[in-house]
This record gives sequence, structure tokens and C-alpha cells, in this order.
Amino acid sequence: MVDNSGAGRALVAGDRMRVIANTRNVGFGAAVNQAFQSSQAKYLATLNDDAVAHPHWLEALVNDAEAHPKIGMFASQVRMAGTMELDSAGMLIAADGSSKQRAHGRAFEAFSGETEALFPSGSAALYRREMLEQIGAFDESFFLYCEDVDLGLRAQWAGWECRYVANAVAEHRYSHSAGRASTLKAYYVERNRLYTVIKNFPAGMLLRVPWAALTRYFWHGASMLQGRGKAAEFLRGGQSAVLLPFLVLRAHAAAAMRLPKLLKERRRIFGSRSITGDQFEALLRKHSISTRHVAEL
Repeated sequence: MVDNSGAGRALVAGDRMRVIANTRNVGFGAAVNQAFQSSQAKYLATLNDDAVAHPHWLEALVNDAEAHPKIGMFASQVRMAGTMELDSAGMLIAADGSSKQRAHGRAFEAFSGETEALFPSGSAALYRREMLEQIGAFDESFFLYCEDVDLGLRAQWAGWECRYVANAVAEHRYSHSAGRASTLKAYYVERNRLYTVIKNFPAGMLLRVPWAALTRYFWHGASMLQGRGKAAEFLRGGQSAVLLPFLVLRAHAAAAMRLPKLLKERRRIFGSRSITGDQFEALLRKHSISTRHVAEL
């Protein structure tokens, strides 16, 4: 167990549990990596602190992983806490690199079969150690949000696929930890979207990212005027709309500052890829979501 609160709380380890207590919040990816590196387990399971697993959640994931040894990632059926609606059944991605939960808000019965997914939501997922040792674990520079997107895309480049395991059920208090539409979330989601596309998108897709992002910004504005979507939620949380373009500019500046390291990572990813750019692009189209839908959710 990793205590990433930085609160210095006294935690007692049991016979089968080791506690790693951080003196500060090192970020989601870094904390998960600490747990992974301190273990020799065949699998890495992630479960958010605002998610609750059903009794057989982990058993279902591991059983499916054992039955499919060539698959590297396993997505859970994540329901919104206290409802019969889905938070995610795997993830989708837009042309600008924004990601959203597949089937968010849909009845869980509509996704009751085990199917292919692009990558899991890190809120409740299972990853194969063999895969992580090959491609690397979570990118710690992300700190918060989109680490699962980057990891999932890197895995797909390396030829590792993802399965959605419908009987692995967890409930999630959606964005409870950092707020559904806080300034913190808005900044990190935008910055890490840029990190992700620079590292993972083929050249043709990367050139289309700015235009897709502008389209999404337009739909954010239109949805905000109608009282819908994350931008409207941001305003209802007491934030000023003026902050949004400032956060976007700040995110782009941060990505520009980190560009040399991101390009180095890009060369590493592309240098060891197992699929072609065309295959990668076709895969993302198969699991795509429109920028308008991203803005309206």
C-alpha cells in the first residue's frame, strides 16, 4: 500500500501488507509505480481512492488475464457510485487527444459482454507486468490525469491489446478527489493531453490536433452557453470563464518547456513499435469520440 497523502499518518502494516508512506503527494503515476516496483506480482491492479470494488472484482480481472495471456490491459465495468449507470467500460479518444469514458452515463446492461477496448480507465484496471516491464509504467511527469491514456497508447504501439471485463465491477465517485471541473483538473487534463499526443500520435494525426482542439474549444463555449458540459460545470463551481483560456495557454507553455523530453520519449516509442502508423490510426478511429461529444459530456 502507498500512502500518497503526504500527511504523515501512522499506518500499521499487516502480515501481508507493506506500507510506503510518502512525505508529499508525488502524483498518481509515481505512487502506483512505487507499488509496482516494490512488488514481484504478475499483475498490477489500480483502484482509485474514490472507487470501491465489488467483492469479486480482482478475481474476475485476474481470471480473464490468465485466460488471455497475450493481452496486456484489462478494463473494468466501472459504475457511477449509487447508480445503475456506467462511468466507464474502457476509454475512447478524440482527434485532439482528449479522452472520455466509453459508455459514460449508459445503463450497464448494454455493456454486459467481454469485448475489445482501447485501454482501461486507471480508476479500476489490471495491467500485465510483462507489458509494463517492456514499455515502462506510468509517466510520472503527468502527475495527475491522463496517465492511463498515455500508457494505453504506448501499449497499443507495442502490440499489447486491451479487453473489457464486464463482470469485474467497481463503483466510482466520479472526479471526487480533485473535483469534477476544478482549475486543477482543467489545467492538468489540457497539459497532459498535449504530452500524450506529442509522445504518441503519428505525424499526420499530430498535424490535425490543433484544428481538432479549436473545434473542441468552440463546442465547449457553445455548450457552456446552454448550461451543459464541463465548461458550464466549471462556472457552476464558482470559477470565472476568463480562467479557461489562461489555463489553456499555461498548459501549452508547460508542454513547450518539456518538448525536448517529450520528443525523446516519442523517438523511443516509435523506435520499438510493433504496429504501423496506419494501423494505430485505424485503431483510434475504431475507438473514437467526437470533440463535440467530449465538450458536451
